Amino acid sequence: MTTELSPDSLTGLLERARQDYQDLAGRGLSLDLTRGKPAPEQLDLSEDLLSLPGGRHTAADGTDVRNYGGLQGLAELREIFSDVLQVPAGQLLALGNSSLELMHDCLVHALLSVVPGAESRWVDQERIAFLCPVPGYDRHFGLCERFGIDMIPVPMTAEGPDMDVVERLIAEDPTVKGIWCVPKYSNPDGVSYSDETVARLASMQAAAPDFRIFWDNAYAAHHLTDEPVEIADLLTACADAGNADRVFVFGSTSKITAAGSGVAFFGSSPANLKWILANNAKRSIGPDKVNQLRHVMFLRDADGVRAHMERQRALLQPKFEAVARILEAELGSTGLARWTDPKGGYFVTLELTDGGAKEVVRRAAEAGIVLTPAGATHPHGDDPRDATIRIAPSYPSLTELEQAIAGLAVCVRLVGYEQRVG
Repeated sequence: MTTELSPDSLTGLLERARQDYQDLAGRGLSLDLTRGKPAPEQLDLSEDLLSLPGGRHTAADGTDVRNYGGLQGLAELREIFSDVLQVPAGQLLALGNSSLELMHDCLVHALLSVVPGAESRWVDQERIAFLCPVPGYDRHFGLCERFGIDMIPVPMTAEGPDMDVVERLIAEDPTVKGIWCVPKYSNPDGVSYSDETVARLASMQAAAPDFRIFWDNAYAAHHLTDEPVEIADLLTACADAGNADRVFVFGSTSKITAAGSGVAFFGSSPANLKWILANNAKRSIGPDKVNQLRHVMFLRDADGVRAHMERQRALLQPKFEAVARILEAELGSTGLARWTDPKGGYFVTLELTDGGAKEVVRRAAEAGIVLTPAGATHPHGDDPRDATIRIAPSYPSLTELEQAIAGLAVCVRLVGYEQRVG
């Protein structure tokens, strides 16, 4: 709700914001909140990975991990992440270090080979479109742009994408081949999909027989509270609804162990696994099993993952609390913005009541605070309301983060009051 203020009060607030911004710009800051990267302290938690696997070079089944082969990845690692990603180990692949790379490959394979259920290759069809819940993940949108896939924005709600819109669009348009989903602690809002949303995604009628849900469960284990959010099992729900081939599940250890040498996972139906393995066999003789073995030795089991993520949480939670505390102190009574309070994940969304996100980001950059570009949370970088700013608290030190958020609040007040004074 917009706070009603007299013209004189607004003028006074604007003058104070201008002075605060002048002081901010004079501090010579150089702070970066652009991407959700693990901080060095988080990476240090996995330092022991670098000394593994030591002298060991055999997997549990006796496979020599130094050699070719093993397209599915190590069975013991797939067992560890089966519960985390809600995929039976037999339907889960452990591959390279990037889940984004797997999403890229799935699009390439779908364009150049026939997806189970499809009548032809996507590249041979006149139009391909994906539904894009917004605000969303800019790299998903970048993949669509790269391959000429049309993007159809769908509003996000507190329970996930607006399913009335989703159901209508995929039921009436056979060119809609997919939807991007970050189902737990979504990027950037921190929304977790409700059981009803998962059930509707699994059972909805699709005009395209080869419709796919790209289920990017990037933050499956990334909790920030004592009450971890659990989401319904989409893979099982799809199978129960008679749509077993509908979902591609993606995940990785990139924000669990070392982002530069993690392991990515793909889970799906037996038919989809046969399809992707046949295509992958043309581009690789097997993943980095040495890296997979060291992850097995380091994490040990699912309980080991949970214990490790508690150590991650101990480093991240104070940063998210600092963001909430400073935004409330600096903007809480202004009516200029609202923001999310996520229970997990890596981001906070700041939504400006009157728009002006691009101007806020510009002013912040001039003062030495670099943010993700305004609009990055929407397809083609176009946020119709110019209102959304994604905050990535993870990488800076706590002191740097506090400086950056306080400076961001100054920019929000400056731009907001300029707009209201006119």
